[in-house]
Formats: sequence, structure tokens, C-alpha cells
Amino acid sequence: MALTNVEEVVKDRYAEGARNQVVELCCPVDYDPRFLEVIPKEVLERDYGCGDPSRHLRAGETVLDLGSGTGKICFIAAQVVGPAGRVIGVDMTAEMLEVARKAAPVVAERLGYANVEFRRGRIQDLALDWDLLEREIATHPIDSAEALFAAEHRADELRRERPLVADHSVDAVVSNCVLNLVENGKKEQLFGEIYRVLRNGGRAVISDIVSDEPVPDTMQRDPELWSGCVSGAFTEHGFLEAFEHAGFHGIRVLERDRDPWRIVEGLEFRSLTVEAFKGKKGPCLERNQAVVYKGPFKEVLDDDDHRMERGRRYAVCDKTYRLYSSEPYADLFDFVDPLEEVPLANAEPFDCSRTALRHPSETKGEDYEVTTDPVPCCEPGDGCC
Repeated sequence: MALTNVEEVVKDRYAEGARNQVVELCCPVDYDPRFLEVIPKEVLERDYGCGDPSRHLRAGETVLDLGSGTGKICFIAAQVVGPAGRVIGVDMTAEMLEVARKAAPVVAERLGYANVEFRRGRIQDLALDWDLLEREIATHPIDSAEALFAAEHRADELRRERPLVADHSVDAVVSNCVLNLVENGKKEQLFGEIYRVLRNGGRAVISDIVSDEPVPDTMQRDPELWSGCVSGAFTEHGFLEAFEHAGFHGIRVLERDRDPWRIVEGLEFRSLTVEAFKGKKGPCLERNQAVVYKGPFKEVLDDDDHRMERGRRYAVCDKTYRLYSSEPYADLFDFVDPLEEVPLANAEPFDCSRTALRHPSETKGEDYEVTTDPVPCCEPGDGCC
């Protein structure tokens, strides 16, 4: 099978999955039954996934679901984020979107609020709104080479002027067993799009099928295995690397199925849920701050190749200090502020290419010669001193 046919194969199989339940397209997933009560039966019967990224969402967030299908994860997420939150589902299969859009007002009535919408597009091109483009083509049919050129030009205009999902517009991107369906040559673009639409400080929570070994070319040419979430699977390590190469930090495995979902020609395919954060980019400024890695490992290597031993004070820039003060790092470090704060406007550039210890005098000040009385360990009479 030529890779250019991957998208059509996937669309055809998932269009059939919208019309009829296809058991082979999904893994067994335990969802919180409380969230399923308001979801119509036709949505539940035609849901195809391998995990539940919605369980890692928070109230009030704006969430984007990639490859939302008939809307199950979106409708669960709607309840998790609540009426103050918002959920956007994106899918390219018209038949899936038809089921989801029909169910949306039913779910809204049962919840008492409407916070879900569904948009049509490709998850590796989250700027192009297919519904808008189709209306343009209906008005100006493609009946010549010139018309094709004009349609491509208009598509680029729509990406810039009326994007399907705008830059820096969502708090969390989720997906459930869909990224592997994108052809290999478009996967780097896909991760770039996830990064683009997230706000600074936002995160991706992705459940997908991964393999324990690289998938051979012979399996990648099998259309059934492609649309069945096998041929396009990342390796476990490659999945994490894709987030790293896109610029994410704080990448961690939230869930990894112990048992394979499927074994094909000796390769094990299992579900993995990964979380990754956006916000590492920015200037490195010196404010005399330090961090202390608390353990339990003897040393760690961070995403910027800084190797830190347990229990030692390390000089960090203000950006890194703030990153480590938030999830997923905060519980791993102690934080040392300078005795006299360095105003951000006065901060000098910090060389983040090096790893250096921070001497206590740098945070206390060279002339720090204070002597204090012992601090009581408890109140008098408690018997602990």
C-alpha cells in the first residue's frame, strides 16, 4: 500500500465504524460510569479508543480532542471541565461527526449546559477548516488547473485568517488512539500542530497504541493493519521522543498497559498514555536562584542536559526555576531564593549551556554574617526538646 493512500483507508474504515460497531477498532477501556450516563447509546457503541485521557483533565480548562470520532471523550471531558470549561472535537470523518453533532444537544440538555463543539479537519493540519473550504469549493468548483491553484491559495488564506484551531488557544490537547493513524511522513507536522495550539503552560495528554519494536515495512503496507492501529504505531521510546523533538518538556508516562492489546508477528502492541508540557522556551536570566534535587535517584538528567546530583544546590535561570516550581517537577525539588531578590528588569543573561553548583554565599550575599539564636523545635512544655 502506498503511503499516500493511508488517509483514504483510515477514512473508509472509520466511516464504516460510524455506521456499524467494529469491535476490532478498539481496546477494552474502563471509563468512569458516572460520566457515561448522559451519553447516547449510539455514541457509546461506536467509540474506538485505547485509553481515557479525560481522567487527567481539570475543571475550567479549554480542551481539544484530536480524532474525536463520535464524541465520547469530548462528552466525558465536558463533565470534567464543567460549565466554566470548553471542549472542541476535531475529526475528518463526516460520518463520525454526524453522530457526534447529533448527540451534542442531547448531552447538553441532560447536563444543563452546552460546552462542546465539533469541527471538521485533519489533526495534522489544525489550521484548515474543512467545512469552510468545502463551502468555498461549492461556490467556486474546481474544474481546471487554474481553479485548483485558486482553491489551494484560498486554503492557505483560511489557515491564516480563519484557522480551525487558533495559536495558543487551548489548555490541554487530548487524543485517544488516533495519532498512529496519521501517515509517518506527517507525524512531525502533527506534533508541531499540537504544540502550536497549546497555550504556554498547557499540556498534551495522549493515549495511543505503541509497539515494543519498530514496525517493519511489510506490515506498514497492509491497509487492514494501518486502519487497525497497528502499522502506524510509534515505538514506546519513539513516542516520547516525538514530544521532545516538538519542544515539549516534563514528558512522563501516566499509564502503560502491562499486557499487550495485540501481538502481530511477534511485535507487542499496547496502550500508553503520555503527558507533556509546553513552556520551556524563553530567555534565561540570572536571579541568584538555586534548586536542590531531593531524590530518590542519585542523580537526574533534565530536558536541557543538566545533570544534578541528589542533595546539592544547583544554579538555575529564572525560567528553569519557575518550571521546576510547577508540575510535574515541584515535588522533586527544594527551592532556594536569594536573600535579596534580583528584579527581573535588572537580571543579567544566564548561561544555560552549563551545569554549575550555586554556593550559598551567592544567595545569602557576600557580606552575610548574621548570627541568630536557636529556633525552638516545639512549644515549651511539649516535652519534645
